Amino acid sequence: MGRAVTILVAAVSLTAACGSGTVEPQAKAGGRSFTVAAAGDILIHPELVEQAAKDAEETGEGEAGLDFGPLFAGVKPVISKADLAICHMETPVGKPEGPFEGYPEFLVPPQILTSIKDVGYDTCSTASNHTYDHGMTGVRNTLNAMDEVGLGHTGSSRTSKEAEKINIHDVNGVEVAHLSYSWESFLNPTPEKKRWAFNRSGTAEIKKAESRARKQGAEVVILSIHWGMEHYNEPSVPQLDLAQRITEETGIDLVIGHHAHVVQPIQKLNGTWIAYGLGNQVARHSSPTGLTEEGVIGWFEFREAAEGWDVTARYRTTLVDIPPEAEPGDKLPEGAVEDHRLVDVQSVLDEPGDLSEERLARYRLAADRTRGFLYNRGAPGGDGLKPLSLNE
Repeated sequence: MGRAVTILVAAVSLTAACGSGTVEPQAKAGGRSFTVAAAGDILIHPELVEQAAKDAEETGEGEAGLDFGPLFAGVKPVISKADLAICHMETPVGKPEGPFEGYPEFLVPPQILTSIKDVGYDTCSTASNHTYDHGMTGVRNTLNAMDEVGLGHTGSSRTSKEAEKINIHDVNGVEVAHLSYSWESFLNPTPEKKRWAFNRSGTAEIKKAESRARKQGAEVVILSIHWGMEHYNEPSVPQLDLAQRITEETGIDLVIGHHAHVVQPIQKLNGTWIAYGLGNQVARHSSPTGLTEEGVIGWFEFREAAEGWDVTARYRTTLVDIPPEAEPGDKLPEGAVEDHRLVDVQSVLDEPGDLSEERLARYRLAADRTRGFLYNRGAPGGDGLKPLSLNE
């Protein structure tokens, strides 16, 4: 009986130590380390362009009458703190003066890229079902504008030669590659002769890109992937299947998911962190659901191990404040949201100031609901997912 208890205790201890069923690497004394922040979809609907015009009038800043700085300012303390900050640019950009378009064929102001850079982002994934909304002109304009403001990019290409390049950053002395893949839009698919303009998801394609990255010196490879079903907080079966294949058949070190427009779980699978869906970073859907305004900044600390990397995961909940609909000149209720703003929820809850109880209740709901969705595949257990403290 005593021997059976001993075996049981040993088995339980081993399971607890392994968490996801794999032996976790231990950080190397004196090894290198770096942090990665990654957030959800940047989806600029017409209402957000109108907000940028209103803000430009008040700030006197921006370009061509648009200033997206105030919209993003709330997350700058988090994003700028990371050693490598990754955004997902969902749509193509046009010219500063417009014209601009919303759903279903987006064309958004390039001024948004200046604010993305100013808030602290270093690089963006550009592969999505909207990448080719305006054909090669949209692809070229977007990547040209990113180059102008100093944002890295991956996922789409202006030439077949560019498609072979790997986006690699030196981050605290570590060569980090960033890949971006997506399923393709049925509305505006890339023509066969331009297939190189857009990275289509597939295990074989991802494996080949990772191999090229490793050959070019990448020590860490991060994958941004557009997948899943819109407005579902649980990952779909194809998402789960692809995540399984990626973690079993590749050496990808971190997977960052997009497209659902709502928060999905973060899970450690076969020793690799998978963020199935980080929700929206900024968006203003025509019919806001509450869930589409909630998002997450995933925070991942990489520490060098004897073999590979020990990675810990944290998160920070965000919310896009949306003012109530009103006619011009109407007076808003006292304490109501007045402008579209991206909010770092925990910072507001820590220092609420004179916010109304109704506003605070909305932020608490976002924090509680997001926590539930993130934890829905068991990550807070042995894997240790927890909120990020800015004092860490």
